[in-house]
Amino acid sequence: MSTTSQKHRNFVAEPMGDKPVTELSGIGETLGGRLCESGFDKAYVVLGQFLVLKKDEELFRDWLKETTGANAKQQGDCFNCLKEWCDSFL
Repeated sequence: MSTTSQKHRNFVAEPMGDKPVTELSGIGETLGGRLCESGFDKAYVVLGQFLVLKKDEELFRDWLKETTGANAKQQGDCFNCLKEWCDSFL
């Protein structure tokens, strides 16, 4: 498995709570703003979409690209972050 960022490690180390969407790995201010404009203002709302898409990597990546214009690395970082969080907390 590839190495993870500090942001990723921080996110998956604790319950999600009310974290802003920009706490997700791969989501910075620009993509976070686009997510907020689409109604995905909190990390748990993006998690909900991840779960609605049945944790399917291809479907989630496509959704994130269509919603924010995220590149392949950003899509993968966000997917892996949510997947690892789910593995730990669900």
